[in-house]
Amino acid sequence: MKYVCNSCGYVYDPETGDPENGIAPEMNFQDLPESWTCPVCGMGIDLFTEE
Repeated sequence: MKYVCNSCGYVYDPETGDPENGIAPEMNFQDLPESWTCPVCGMGIDLFTEE
């Protein structure tokens, strides 16, 4: 399942993670650290919804 930022439309895909920000591939969205933010607009994980 992918998750989309409601602010800018960035899509978090667990298969690829976010390696540029220290999030390894295969990291489930629910397991992201609370400090992780959208790499595009900086919004928190609470502003993402399932796609």
